[in-house]
Amino acid sequence: MANISNLNSVLTLSANILPLPQNIQGFAADDAFATTAVKPNEVLIGVDNFMSYGAVAYVTPMSITLQADSPSNAFFDAIIQQQNSVNIGITVVINGTLLLQSTGNSYNLTNGVITDYMPIPGGKKLLQPRKFEITWNIVTWIPQAVDASGGTLV
Repeated sequence: MANISNLNSVLTLSANILPLPQNIQGFAADDAFATTAVKPNEVLIGVDNFMSYGAVAYVTPMSITLQADSPSNAFFDAIIQQQNSVNIGITVVINGTLLLQSTGNSYNLTNGVITDYMPIPGGKKLLQPRKFEITWNIVTWIPQAVDASGGTLV
């Protein structure tokens, strides 16, 4: 049996308006992060059953859901505030890495922008998680060696 826990995953994001990369913390319990399916190829088939296909450019949307009290909400708030005040019309670009230690894989996340932003948590009995979306230009898989106990080898 393999351990596929998400407890030890690490998402690190950076933006040129912030001095250091940020380890994102305070994920929602059942909805930390997710990407949508992408379509890297298009396929057409003619009435004579002849199939044509080809690779096409695509982007990868990624949702990130944080608890209302997550200190990492400030990362997204700072970017949107910067875009809305000082640099109106200028989009802040984000880069990052996602390490899934339980599977031994990591991903480089390149040339992303915030495409969905929840400015205020929902007010219920408890403040609700905030959901953000970054759309990445490039997501690159980087395999890593994993030992028998599931730990990443250096």
